Amino acid sequence: MAEACSANLGSGSEKRRPEGSSPESVTTGTSISRVKLLDTMVDTFLQKLVAAGSYQRFTDCYKRFYQLQPEMTQRIYDKFITQLQTSIWEEISEIKEEGNLEAVLNTLDKIVEEGKDRKEPAWRPSGIPEEDLCRAMAPYFLQQRDTLQHRVQKQEAENRQLADAVLAGRRQVEKLQLQVQAQQQAWQALHREQRELMAVLREPE
Repeated sequence: MAEACSANLGSGSEKRRPEGSSPESVTTGTSISRVKLLDTMVDTFLQKLVAAGSYQRFTDCYKRFYQLQPEMTQRIYDKFITQLQTSIWEEISEIKEEGNLEAVLNTLDKIVEEGKDRKEPAWRPSGIPEEDLCRAMAPYFLQQRDTLQHRVQKQEAENRQLADAVLAGRRQVEKLQLQVQAQQQAWQALHREQRELMAVLREPE
């Protein structure tokens, strides 16, 4: 009876799997989709978990209660295994939703399938991490360097324009200051001449 119960619970893990799997998670060609492979792995894990926690081991842990209430012990064990499988599937479903695993795995399947038709050789590491990292990252860093150099050159050009504008402004201010000084000197000279003329006119004949 215990073995039959374990077998039924193990085979029933497919029924407890949450629905809502993406329709894209189907086999493509002769390869198995990674979503289906993940579900199969969880099923296998649950079957081994049920086998490891067999009814016989459960009754060995609660032997005295089993001797007093064997039917109740069976129901408790069935309920425990059912809730355990359900909770594990719920946790797996939450992980799938949080990490968007189905979409990611389906995309990976598509990339693999599309890569099968490519004739050029795929990139393979040389076995030397330093060289592989340099080869993989060097184009990116070179692109970043060119981008930064372009930004620096653009900023330098803007700074030169601003410096020229400031210098032109200073020259204009200096020119205005000279004009003001010249006008002031002319006004002072005119004022002196007026005073001298008035002094002459006031002298008695």
